[in-house]
Amino acid sequence: MRPTRVEMAEAAGRTIPDVVAPGLTVLFCGINPGLWSAATGHHFARPGNRFWPALHRSGFTPRQLLPSEQDELLAYGLGVTNIADRATARAAELTDAELIAGAAALTAKVRRLRPAWVAVVGVTAYRTGFRRPRATLGRQPDDLDGAGLWVLPNPSGLNASWATPRLVEAFAELRRVALWRHS
Repeated sequence: MRPTRVEMAEAAGRTIPDVVAPGLTVLFCGINPGLWSAATGHHFARPGNRFWPALHRSGFTPRQLLPSEQDELLAYGLGVTNIADRATARAAELTDAELIAGAAALTAKVRRLRPAWVAVVGVTAYRTGFRRPRATLGRQPDDLDGAGLWVLPNPSGLNASWATPRLVEAFAELRRVALWRHS
């Protein structure tokens, strides 16, 4: 579904439901829903977002899922949520306070759901929300309430510094570690 301009404008501030269940292998955590995602109700829905291709090409899913098939993630032990719930045109519209509150809410969600791993997609949002200004991509030294913590590059098509093959490798590194430790 391609949202109209009116639908996109009306999507500002909306939230979309998490795709979660207890005991996931990896809970992927986006920054916040974009307007396209909020208009369609599907995570990482904007054409050009490389989340779904990276998930498949890294071996997390046997085929590339469409955003509208997001609920199928649960069958693979995967889920998706966001740090901030409010849909915006750009993540830069979020305040530091929203990201910090979102990190606290994510921690509570992790405590309740007990995933083996949490993968935050977006290092800048992670740095702000978790007050880790020097954090880098990859495995983090601290767990998140018992879950392994990993930071991945933002899969937005606007993140030109991460070409798709390099993004896929970052996802694949997480997959190798998460599946080895979770098996």
